Amino acid sequence: MSVNRDTFIKGLFREFYDRESSRIEAPPSIEMREFGFLLFEENIMVRHKSFRELSELQEFLRRTVPLHAYYSAAYYTSPEEPMEMKGWVGADLYFDIDADHIPTPCRKIHDSWRCRNCGFRGRGVPPDTCPACGGQSFEARTWPCEVCLEAAKRETIKLLDFLLSDFGFSDDEVKVSFSGHRGYHVHVESEDVKELDSSARKEIVDYVTGTGLDAEFHGLRSAYKSGLIEGPHLADLGWRGRIARGVYDFLLKADRDDLSRLGLKRSAVEALMRNRDVILKSWSVDGPWSAVRGVGIESWKAIIKEGVKTQAALIDTVVTTDIHRLIRLKNTLHGKTGLLKVEFPTQKIDSFDPLRDAVAFKEGEITIFIEEAPEFRIGDENYGPFKSEKAELPTAAALLLLCKGLAEVVK
Repeated sequence: MSVNRDTFIKGLFREFYDRESSRIEAPPSIEMREFGFLLFEENIMVRHKSFRELSELQEFLRRTVPLHAYYSAAYYTSPEEPMEMKGWVGADLYFDIDADHIPTPCRKIHDSWRCRNCGFRGRGVPPDTCPACGGQSFEARTWPCEVCLEAAKRETIKLLDFLLSDFGFSDDEVKVSFSGHRGYHVHVESEDVKELDSSARKEIVDYVTGTGLDAEFHGLRSAYKSGLIEGPHLADLGWRGRIARGVYDFLLKADRDDLSRLGLKRSAVEALMRNRDVILKSWSVDGPWSAVRGVGIESWKAIIKEGVKTQAALIDTVVTTDIHRLIRLKNTLHGKTGLLKVEFPTQKIDSFDPLRDAVAFKEGEITIFIEEAPEFRIGDENYGPFKSEKAELPTAAALLLLCKGLAEVVK
């Protein structure tokens, strides 16, 4: 006999908040923040809440047991009022890096979608329109696989380099967290950014994503007298160095098809392929910009454009420019996985393991019937793959499948 899945998950969440609510920390200036909670009951969103003290927030979590808990990146004079009356006085700078925005090849294997109109199913990213009925509304199922999580971590590391090296924020001002699902959050708390409007934050977004970058403003030029092409060096600061490193990485691995895809002339493609060793050695002197005949400045611009893609940080641009954004509350449970949102020092990101360090439930086992699930890891153990079978799993592993809608509890 199966047990109602949502009721069972809420029971586990209730046990967690009864036991661990003291771990919940208040954001700075808690009395100026708006809080929002997505409830289990019919996925109702409760917004415009405020708390004067941490104890009030902790008690609310114990009493309400939300599926998701959020607070505003913004500071308000009256956070409980409707948006137009809140009295915005500033906001922290916030970035969201999610595997949903990273084109990992494994998504075609473990992610799936279903048309809400006709029920047609497919793998990977939902199409714009259903191939069966033309509908445009889909139910998507994503999976926090290790490849996707590692890809999100790499993008986060790139973003941290922008913030710490290029913008000069300190480690104390930059907070990095695992979201509890498929990515990371980076949060800048600084008076220097607090009053920036959406347009100013868009400028920051454009910088870290390399949007509109013109190589000629970053050292690429044809010398007036000699006609030789000059360009940035690997050790240059800011985007100059990133351009050089992006070009180096691209040319190190590129084949003829990769170069032709950029629209380069056949003569330029052949010159680059024939002189690959010369190009790679040239970085120890002045770089490759004039090391090979037949490769002009327009060809280098095309190559640089490709190199910029590898150096830019793939972020959810809408999140950063939204000065009213609600962000997930630290040390709370993510309703899609049962994992924790965990904050850690920027220096620890390389060693952080989300499938070990964000596990909230470390005791007990649950018997579930699993519709279908790929192989996955929780802690140091691998589980699955599963298809139409019953299994007794540790609570954290079973809860992940339950939250993903891939299993039912067996009583």
